[in-house]
Amino acid sequence: MNTTATRQHEVLVLGAGYAGLAATIQLAARTRRRGNLRVTLVNPYDTFTERLRLHMTATGQETAAMSIPELLDGTGAGFVRGWVTAVDADAKTVRIDDDLVLRYDTLVYGLGSIADTASVPGADDHAHSLDGPEGAALLADRLARLGDGGTVVVGGSGLTGVEAAAEIAERHPELRVVLLGRQEPGANLHPRARAHLDAALARLGVRVRSGVEVVKVLPDGVELADGSGIPADVVLWTSGTRVPPLARAAGLTVDDRGRVVTDGALRSVSHPDVYAVGDAAAIRQGYGVMHGTCQGGMPTGVHAALSVLRVLAGKEPKPFRFGYYHTPVSLGRNDAVVQFTRPDDSPRRFVLTGRRAARYKEAVSAAPWPTFARMKKMPASGAFWPHGGRHTRIRSAK
Repeated sequence: MNTTATRQHEVLVLGAGYAGLAATIQLAARTRRRGNLRVTLVNPYDTFTERLRLHMTATGQETAAMSIPELLDGTGAGFVRGWVTAVDADAKTVRIDDDLVLRYDTLVYGLGSIADTASVPGADDHAHSLDGPEGAALLADRLARLGDGGTVVVGGSGLTGVEAAAEIAERHPELRVVLLGRQEPGANLHPRARAHLDAALARLGVRVRSGVEVVKVLPDGVELADGSGIPADVVLWTSGTRVPPLARAAGLTVDDRGRVVTDGALRSVSHPDVYAVGDAAAIRQGYGVMHGTCQGGMPTGVHAALSVLRVLAGKEPKPFRFGYYHTPVSLGRNDAVVQFTRPDDSPRRFVLTGRRAARYKEAVSAAPWPTFARMKKMPASGAFWPHGGRHTRIRSAK
């Protein structure tokens, strides 16, 4: 008997973020009637972590619980709950929780990124971060127990820091919120968008200090490069991101940040049976390397799935092309800025602000579940690119 002809092709997807789920559902939807391919998704949680809402979780607000097994029900895709502890790219195996080994023929690597608490001494030990629901819930509990006049320092004036600082200040007006960073908040936005952002932070009472660098996080505050310090009851670290060292340890070619370097079809340049998606990948476009957002993450997952299927059909995969469309920034529950952009993410003049911007952001950026559900129901021969209404610009690889 020829076992090679009958053996299933095993596709293993690591990480159920925006990119990993998109890849899993696309593959499952297109192959659910085929018996020669099996898709398995691995993730440490059985609920989807909507990272765009973690600043809400961190302030005690309830968000919808979205079950990954329920979403995958009926697709034929399998689900394994556990932490990926090692990848052997030569043996084509992945170790889960140190005691389970899964074999793959094709790997979709989408383990994402976390806050870079390793670059500044003390941040890993003394600062909170918004890496997942457990950490966000821990911060919410700590904030709720602070007395009037407590100080919260948010380290990092990027958009994650801005959203977190605004949310904390709005939900906890009794606290003193200080936003620190090298750049002014919204430095890359159009002046009109930046002016609205500055006014919103001022309205909420957020104290902004730009042009400063945190060199150490202490149990009771932060130390700055000029030798001064800021006392704090809580420090939230949002400055920069890093990826797990698993890809480098596996022998995959990575960039200086540890992201998997890909070719035009999102395959690892060193191991073409490995596709990298989302924040875990260093994906070069004409304007440079993409930065991690759900806006770009879901299209990479879809494209990786299409590339896998083209290769299995004996065809060459198409190149991935992506251009940014907007940058939405929440400023509490009823205020926001939406900066529309050129494909290279540089700002256009068109800006939405206030309640209209808040409604826009809610509609296009913070609700992926209906998109995943539509992908799940698509016909096997159909084509689906998750444009999210208005928040990605994708040149289809059909």
